[in-house]
Amino acid sequence: MTIKPLADRVVTKAVEVEETTKSGIILTSTAKEKPEIFEVVAVGPGGMVDGADVKMYVKVGDRVIAAKYAGNEVKIDGTEYSILRQSDILAIVE
Repeated sequence: MTIKPLADRVVTKAVEVEETTKSGIILTSTAKEKPEIFEVVAVGPGGMVDGADVKMYVKVGDRVIAAKYAGNEVKIDGTEYSILRQSDILAIVE
């Protein structure tokens, strides 16, 4: 099954980043906060949104930093995705 976002929506998947404390302890996934770095899986076409023309700046494969609790989470075929507006993306990680 594929996800095709509409308008200015972007489908992302969390990037697993191993976190280590300053003292060298590796944190498990249950001890971590919600991830903020995502990989873009699909991008909507942009266009007219709320009376304004929206140009899409992100593309599939980009790694992005999103607002902490932005978007909606969905689970499809056992994989968790977040669907959010492009305006909820704070930066592209290069």
